[in-house]
Amino acid sequence: MTPVADRKLFVLDTNVLMHDPASLFRFQEHDIFVPMIVLEELDHGKKGLSDVARNARQASRFLDELVHLTAMDDIDQGIPLTRTDYAGRIDEGCQGRLFFQTRRLAASLPVSLPGDIPDNSILATLLALSEESPHRQVVLVSKDINMRIKATVLGLRAEDYHNDQVLDDVNLLYSGAIELPPDFWDTHGGKMESWQERGRTFYRIQGPLVKDFFPNQYLYLADESQFEAIVRRRENGSAVIELARDFRTPQHAVWGIQARNREQNFALNVLLDPDIDFVTLLGSAGTGKTLLALAAGLVMTLDQKLYREIIMSRETIPLGEDIGFLPGTEEEKMTPWMGALLDNLELLSSHENAGAWERAATNTLLLNRVKVRSLNFMRGRTFLNRYIILDEAQNLTSKQMKTLITRAGPGTKIVCLGNIGQIDTPYLTGTTSGLTYVVDRFKQWPHAAHITLRRGERSRLADFASDAL
Repeated sequence: MTPVADRKLFVLDTNVLMHDPASLFRFQEHDIFVPMIVLEELDHGKKGLSDVARNARQASRFLDELVHLTAMDDIDQGIPLTRTDYAGRIDEGCQGRLFFQTRRLAASLPVSLPGDIPDNSILATLLALSEESPHRQVVLVSKDINMRIKATVLGLRAEDYHNDQVLDDVNLLYSGAIELPPDFWDTHGGKMESWQERGRTFYRIQGPLVKDFFPNQYLYLADESQFEAIVRRRENGSAVIELARDFRTPQHAVWGIQARNREQNFALNVLLDPDIDFVTLLGSAGTGKTLLALAAGLVMTLDQKLYREIIMSRETIPLGEDIGFLPGTEEEKMTPWMGALLDNLELLSSHENAGAWERAATNTLLLNRVKVRSLNFMRGRTFLNRYIILDEAQNLTSKQMKTLITRAGPGTKIVCLGNIGQIDTPYLTGTTSGLTYVVDRFKQWPHAAHITLRRGERSRLADFASDAL
């Protein structure tokens, strides 16, 4: 048992419990303190059908279960944060205690301290606990940046909630591609085997870099050979790689679209591969994420008939002020959010020699096979033989991503698009985004692929603005 003096006391802000109800069990051997104002804010925030309201209700359930496991006389001594799984096994990693505010804690805050009453009440509680236990480290945990700043100004310790942080630095995120050294064939080609299968070329290689390869990772040489390959599998110290198809030529255009750079070429390789069920494309504005995903989906749905239809959805977060309620059906309500879909469909359906009637007929055909759905109604559904595109996925939490991906039934492919540099959801960062989460968790799965698109291809104006502004 860790001595009390060595155990930290973490004071939880309401937004932490609303962000992750299981945060109560994430602090290992350290203790947790829940102020009374936090319970009141949980009660106010529990109504509704949003994820925040669901999390508030779940946090209240966890607290209720813990309270009922303890006698009333022992609440002041702290409630053991014991947790069992569905099999009845106790979580050994959680050994701290939960303390509630059972009395008024007196502490004097500056009279001119700005902010609302709940935040200042939590800060007063934190200050009182620090004064009562000078030999113990008392820390505020909050997702609110301004709350942490105010605590620091008062000389108190404050931290962000890091348990759901996938990486320490977003620059460490798996890119999906690796540039091979110039001497790659000298170090890995000694015992190379090669063969062809269904018109595709494969190599089995051995060498020091093989241990760092991931399934469906993109390999390339930056020399005149223009060698590009995809890692298919690793086995017994060797790797099987496949030559990538070249979609840069008009003969291999995908629904009239040609790859304009190396990353786009790899993206089309994995998007058109029916053995890959999950694809993530990261990139800034203008790198071609939506266009490539839609073009590949049309080929596999209309030409190859691998999927019944394309379903496209995105998180509905406005750039400016919300325009309010929208009339119509679910698809009509989502239409203003799907400007990217309509713009790309217009490009894909345009032909130089086509007349107005032909373009209108093509647009009608495409819209009949491309459905727009809201994320709000995805829970409980199962999609069979669908090609699903989740746009703006960087605004989703890890739990939302799990809910959406687990909707996939047999024969369904999911493509997640996003730019972790443009996150609009409160309390989400590049290291805690659901898109970052799935990229990191799926990189070892042989039926998933990821690529980061780095070069903008929208226009020279958009490309310059992305770099200069």
